[in-house]
Amino acid sequence: MAQCDICGAEGALIDVVMQPRTESVQLCETCAGGLKGEAVPDGHWQALTTSMWSVSDAVKVVSWRLLNRLKEEGWAADALDMLYLEPEVEEWAKSGGPDVIHRDSLGAVLSAGDTVVLIKDLPVKGGGFTAKRGTAVRGISLVPDNAGHIEGRVEGQRIVILTEFVKKR
Repeated sequence: MAQCDICGAEGALIDVVMQPRTESVQLCETCAGGLKGEAVPDGHWQALTTSMWSVSDAVKVVSWRLLNRLKEEGWAADALDMLYLEPEVEEWAKSGGPDVIHRDSLGAVLSAGDTVVLIKDLPVKGGGFTAKRGTAVRGISLVPDNAGHIEGRVEGQRIVILTEFVKKR
C-alpha cells in the first residue's frame, strides 16, 4: 500500500506538484491540508525530521518549505540547520510555488478572487491618492512568491497591497 512521503500514513494519497517543476509528492490528506495552511494535529510535522532525508528531491523541497514555515519551533530550526540541499534543489525550494500562503491581518487564509477590506488608510505611491479604510477590494490576485503581498483594483488602478492591512470579507 502507498505511503505519504512526509508522515508515512497509508491510505488514499493526493499527488501534489512541487512548483515550478513538474515533480510531485504523494501526501495524505493531513499533510496536503497542512501544506495549504490548514491545522494539523500536534506533533504531526515531527515526521519532517525523517522525510527531509529522502532520496527524492521533491520530498526534500516540501520538507525544506515546511521546516522554514515552522522554524520558530526549536526542533524545526535544528532540522533545517542539518538539511543540506544541492544548490539547484535549494533554488527550487526557495522559488515558492503554490504552497505560499497568503493571510490577512487576522490570520484568515486568502485565495485568488476573494474580497478584502482595507483596515487602514493607505497612500498609493505613484497613484496620487489615498485608499481609504473600509474600501472593499474585490477579486484580489495573490503574488505567487510573496505571502505578504496581494494585488487588487482600487479607484480604477491595479495596486499591490500588503496583507497586514486587509481583512477578508
